[in-house]
Amino acid sequence: MMGRTLFIDPGRCIGCQACVSGCRECDSHRGKSMIHLDYPDEGSSVASLPTVCMHCEDPVAPCAEVCPAEAILISPDGVVHEADPTRCIGCGNCVSACPFGVPRIDLEAKLQMKCNLCYDRTSVGLAPMCATVCPTGALFYGTLEELQAERPNVDVSAWFEFGDVQITTGAAMVVPADRRDRPVPGGMPVLPLVAVNGRDVSDGGGRR
Repeated sequence: MMGRTLFIDPGRCIGCQACVSGCRECDSHRGKSMIHLDYPDEGSSVASLPTVCMHCEDPVAPCAEVCPAEAILISPDGVVHEADPTRCIGCGNCVSACPFGVPRIDLEAKLQMKCNLCYDRTSVGLAPMCATVCPTGALFYGTLEELQAERPNVDVSAWFEFGDVQITTGAAMVVPADRRDRPVPGGMPVLPLVAVNGRDVSDGGGRR
């Protein structure tokens, strides 16, 4: 993709949850947020990280590749869409296949739901809701040239590594200069099976 796309800058995230609230206002899934705000080291650090669909491209998004009902459309512009409700069977294959932990299954509706880059907005030139409301620019929508014009010398990567598996994405992450030509290590740190602040974090990532 890497035309107009979403850039994630973890160093700018302040954990305010404006992106989560903004996502709930999208007409296609009003009331439900398709963005996750992760706390990678909750209990020891205030660090936070917005997790959105990265629109994998290598060679096709894993979620779409494993869908037995062919419910996940990838449009010509590279956007990986949420499941077609007329085809999705709620099997959860996409949840298991996504290296970023993005798709979720609505158990009541038996339907997969995930970020689709606010396609009702981005397909007509508008920024997705999360980037529109982010007060610090941790989520930036535009071209790489626009990002670099606003933030000189910034480096980005759309190349991620999960163990022995590497994947290229349509969205990108701002990275330190020394990571420019190396894949970004993916995955969330594994936390012990304990409660932090009275809340169970045994899912391994403290994800809300």
